[in-house]
Amino acid sequence: MSPSSNSGIALSPAHSADFLFNGASSDASGFAYRPDFFEHLVDSALQCAKKLGATDASAHASEGCGMSVSVRCGELENVLRNRDKSLGITVFVGQRSGHAGTSDFSPDAIMQTVRAAYDIARFTAEDPFAALPDQADIATEIRTDLDVFCPWPIACDAATQLATVAEDAAFKVDPQITNSEGAAVSAQQSHFFSAHTHGFRGGFASSHHSVSVSPIAGTGDAMQRDYWYSAKCHATDLDAPELIGQYAAERALRRLNARKIATTLCPVLFEAPLAAGLLGSFVHAVSGGALYRKNSFLLDCLGHSVFPDHIDIDEDPFVKRGRGSTPFDEEGVRVQPRRVVDAGKVQGYFLGSYSARKLGLQTTGNAGGSHNLTLTSRLTHPDDLLPAMLDRLGTGLFVTELMGSGINPVTGDYSRGASGFWIDKGRIAYPVHEITIAGNMRSMLQDIVSVGADTYNQGSKTVGSVLVRQMKVAGS
Repeated sequence: MSPSSNSGIALSPAHSADFLFNGASSDASGFAYRPDFFEHLVDSALQCAKKLGATDASAHASEGCGMSVSVRCGELENVLRNRDKSLGITVFVGQRSGHAGTSDFSPDAIMQTVRAAYDIARFTAEDPFAALPDQADIATEIRTDLDVFCPWPIACDAATQLATVAEDAAFKVDPQITNSEGAAVSAQQSHFFSAHTHGFRGGFASSHHSVSVSPIAGTGDAMQRDYWYSAKCHATDLDAPELIGQYAAERALRRLNARKIATTLCPVLFEAPLAAGLLGSFVHAVSGGALYRKNSFLLDCLGHSVFPDHIDIDEDPFVKRGRGSTPFDEEGVRVQPRRVVDAGKVQGYFLGSYSARKLGLQTTGNAGGSHNLTLTSRLTHPDDLLPAMLDRLGTGLFVTELMGSGINPVTGDYSRGASGFWIDKGRIAYPVHEITIAGNMRSMLQDIVSVGADTYNQGSKTVGSVLVRQMKVAGS
């Protein structure tokens, strides 16, 4: 259940930037290394590779840092500060390649790392598809307006206070919120520079911040846990901690007095955050590695109907402040918005240069993964929020939590532990748990009846609740 469609709660941006940035440090960036230093580091590695006799080479220097704070039952539990750095070099000797990495940025360490990659390349087997991206595919005009970097220099005390506010809000909802698995605040950021001998040069910084809370309702064997969180590139876009805690508590309370149900065949409605997992399974099945290894239930589906004709899937790497936004892929290949699925038919795969060559196709600029996917239905009306989707479900299962990863990538067979609510005539009858839902991914995708307007962004995937016509529900 999304906050915008239940109990009158609508999560809004954090109540004030002053609160979020209370206790901010004076260091504006938090990075230990400047971009121009990384550029020099990468150039040095490439020059070393060429001197050793490499045909081609690519190098990537990066740094990440951040802080995570967790509290439990009002007490500070953990404070974790992280900082990492790395330099990776890939060397090509003809059609042989080798890779090595180091966290030591000294000149001697760089030379040793390049030498290690070169030696691996010399003694590895030839691969006719091993090469840098074609020069015609390289990104030359690099966008700088994606706004994916906003450091959150929050001090430890302020982060602790923020997490405590979220947890306290959960406890205040109802006396039946008896315990907590904790609340957490995380502020993370990173930057990189990469280049290769086919002409690519580029890098950028990004950030990722979050607030989460996981309350427990009930006592003894009847206890139920649930959670909620907010994650954004910009801290000022985070939902208010009070509302995160309140909604997490309401989710936990709704699960009290859960029961098992008899094994049955019925329609299944996936809550929006879980529906993003269905989209993720599709992406994996039509990604290069799975396709050329023939480890996919959607082999040779290009141009064929995988979804019903009311379903579209769009990819847009240029969404402002999008967590999947990027001006180029991990190989420096240009990216662009595209329609991946049009009226149910697959229009494109997710390919990097290597997998594209293996398949005899063109790279799609997806080395490293997909970029801001949105699944929509042409049948969706703006009023198709959760109540309307439950009414459309009629009598069946509304799934709000999945356990395990029981998907066979080759056959598409799907079986996962689940919990949620039994719906009778469009209304919640009672919570259910200790059940298993099963089907086949290919049939499930084809049997999507409708998609809700209760859209939710799960990382780089945006989708509303998804109603599947029929699945097997195994209970008592």
